[in-house]
Parts: sequence; C-alpha cells; structure tokens
Amino acid sequence: MKLKDKIVFITGASSGIGEACAKEFAMLGAKLILCARNIEKLNEVVKQIKEKNVTDIYVFQLDVRDQAAVKNAVSSLPAEWKNIDILINNAGLAAGLDTIQDGNIDDWEAMIDTNVKGLLYVTKSILPQMIAKNSGHIINIGSVAGHQVYPKGAVYCASKFAVDALTQGLRMDLLGTQIRVTTVDPGAVETNFSIVRFKGDTERAAKVYEGMQPLTPEDIADTIAFCATRKPHVNISEVLIMPTDQAAATMVSRKS
Repeated sequence: MKLKDKIVFITGASSGIGEACAKEFAMLGAKLILCARNIEKLNEVVKQIKEKNVTDIYVFQLDVRDQAAVKNAVSSLPAEWKNIDILINNAGLAAGLDTIQDGNIDDWEAMIDTNVKGLLYVTKSILPQMIAKNSGHIINIGSVAGHQVYPKGAVYCASKFAVDALTQGLRMDLLGTQIRVTTVDPGAVETNFSIVRFKGDTERAAKVYEGMQPLTPEDIADTIAFCATRKPHVNISEVLIMPTDQAAATMVSRKS
C-alpha cells in the first residue's frame, strides 16, 4: 500500500516516537496532520521535515486530555484535511514510579487522562469519517507495560493494558468494515519518556538505558510504517518490539 498523498494524523508529534513517525511518513510521501501540547517544539519538527521533504503539513496545538478541544480541533479541520487515512495515537506518558500506597494522584490522573481517555477522544472524533468511506487505519502506541506489570508501575501499566484492551475491542467493533486496527508495543526506547517520568531528573532517566542498547524512536517509526504499508486485506494486529538487550519489562542485559 502506497502512502503517497495519504493523510496521516499523529498525536504527540513534537518529540520521540511521534516526531520520528512524522519524519518517516513524510519521507513516504504522506500528508501530515500533527498536533502536540508544545507548539514551539512541534513547529521546529515541521521546519526540519520541510528542509528534507516536499509535503503538506497541517499543525495545531492540542492536549488530548481536553475532550472539547479534541472535538473542536477535528471538526474544524479544513475540508481538504478531513479525509484522514491513518491515525497514530502516540500521545502518552508515564508519571512517577511509586507504589500505589505512595502514589501521587495527580500523576495517576495525567496517565489515565492522556493514555486512555485521550486516545478514546481522538479515535471517536476521527472514526465517523473512516466508517463513512469504509477505509482507514488506526495505530495505537502501547507498551511492553501493557503485557507485563512491573513494581511501582501499576497505574502506568494499567493504562497500557487499557490501550491493548481498547485496541482489541475496537477491532471487534469494526469487524465487517475495511478499517484496520493495530497496536505497536515497544520495550525500552530512548526518548524523553524517562525524563518526563522522573520530572526532569536527567541523571535518573539516563540510568534506565545505561549499559544497554535501547531502541530508537526511528526503530518504532519504521515498524509503524511497515504496518501501515501492508496490502489493504492484511492487518498487523499487534507488534511487541524490544531491544535485543531486553527479554521482559524488567529483564535487561547491561554491560558494565
């Protein structure tokens, strides 16, 4: 399946996997709808893309946790941008690493509102036009944490288990249509993920990847592009992708 002139909507596109997806899909000739909370960083991503690719890009600021803002943003898309072919639900985060008894409720709210409710808000806003034309592809970014719970990560893991359940349920709800549904579930990927989780503690974040070779955002973007470019009758339902140095959520080989 060729992506030339297909419209790809990417949430959380200002950094990490979302940024890498934007650059990957631009190289494949897609038109991009990009949104993120940080509009300055997002505009810098757009600048970098346009330096290397001739492609149309529509950009706006969006916090996927805000249901009204999501609905307004999608309904306000110009006519030429409404026919979305691929949705990549990438916006997500981890906040804190604590036991439930010591957990910060604000952190819980941020994770659940972004990783679960935000994904639902965006998906529900875009699905009607996909159903109307009987085509489209929804790609959700999950995690190995949606397969295996690890100590002090219960709420984040629960949010990613929810992504897995919602992806499975959506595939069932859309059975009989030509809309494909995929989840791509990475293990250790070196992005600003851990910096966000540890609230700016770069030293603690660096230790997450110390002594190992983690995946890169580009590795995940390449995998997502593979899923998106299969023939229309082929649906890659789920991809669990980890570095060779990782065997499970908490099992990592580190070189001294």
